[in-house]
Amino acid sequence: MQIKLENLKKTYISVSKKERTSVTAVNGVSLEIPENSIYGIIGKSGAGKSSLVRLVSLLETPDEGAVYYGDKRVDNLSKNELIAQRRKIGMIFQNFNLFSSRTAGKNVAYPLEIAGVPKDKIKAKVKEMLALVGLSDRENAPISTLSGGQKQRVAIARALATEPSILFCDEATSALDPNTTRQILALIKEIQKKMNLTVVMITHQMEVVRDACESVAVIESGRVVECGKVKDIFSNPQTETTRDFIKNIAAQSSSRDGDIVKWTEKSGSYLLHFVGGATGEPILSKMAKEFDVSFNILAAGISHLPDEDVGYMETDILGTDEEIERVVQWLLQNNVRVQKK
Repeated sequence: MQIKLENLKKTYISVSKKERTSVTAVNGVSLEIPENSIYGIIGKSGAGKSSLVRLVSLLETPDEGAVYYGDKRVDNLSKNELIAQRRKIGMIFQNFNLFSSRTAGKNVAYPLEIAGVPKDKIKAKVKEMLALVGLSDRENAPISTLSGGQKQRVAIARALATEPSILFCDEATSALDPNTTRQILALIKEIQKKMNLTVVMITHQMEVVRDACESVAVIESGRVVECGKVKDIFSNPQTETTRDFIKNIAAQSSSRDGDIVKWTEKSGSYLLHFVGGATGEPILSKMAKEFDVSFNILAAGISHLPDEDVGYMETDILGTDEEIERVVQWLLQNNVRVQKK
């Protein structure tokens, strides 16, 4: 199901004995989230992404603007209509939100019990959902005996038990180690295809966007500062916020294949982005032979996106202004996007 946001605004007011303060957490956000896709919403702490998802998932009502699921406006529903609409939404969270007093199977059963589904159908659906997330043998396991990754799988199974058309993932991998994060993201991608879901992933981790999402919106100070296909955002980031997110992948990287490696704290004067086939070409060697310049590489690597590879490089290019301009034009002609810092 497509989600459309029109000029959403939300202000929170706090009152103390000394003063009354207001914070505009969402400030004029308009987005179109395609159906049957995985869409990322990324922002730093305090950017407004969690407030935005509370509006989009109907947990709160915007002060201004509108939320549409398909052609239906859903932010102004009556109480009973809102309850019915929320049952068509799945949500998973950073801290799992599981009942410690229930087994894995009983956690999955909970939303079905609330919806009044007959017991025999609940039993069958619980087995189906646990099999979907790879936990068929853990139905009767107490939550306390499960690992973090297993708990998140139970949370995913519970969120999908009512067969929603939209799944919201609010920092769903933040509490997991890198290897488990990759497994959970792979599972979400697999389930999305099987169930034709619209998945909205809220995160502060650009590697989550890189590994799972097809499109992304970057949020800063309650506004969308950049949005588009993940491939385009990685290969040609337009804002400093987005460039910081991409560089943070380098700062947090290990020796894992595909990470960006940075071997100095110094920043290069130019950011080069290589897309598709250009990632495997000896572009800089050809450049050095063609032009009277020298270069110094300070960081480099390849991000393996779902549909294409994107190479990233920070470099200094040394030479006369005229020769450097010729180099920049040559790089652009050879499918390398250039940004001067």
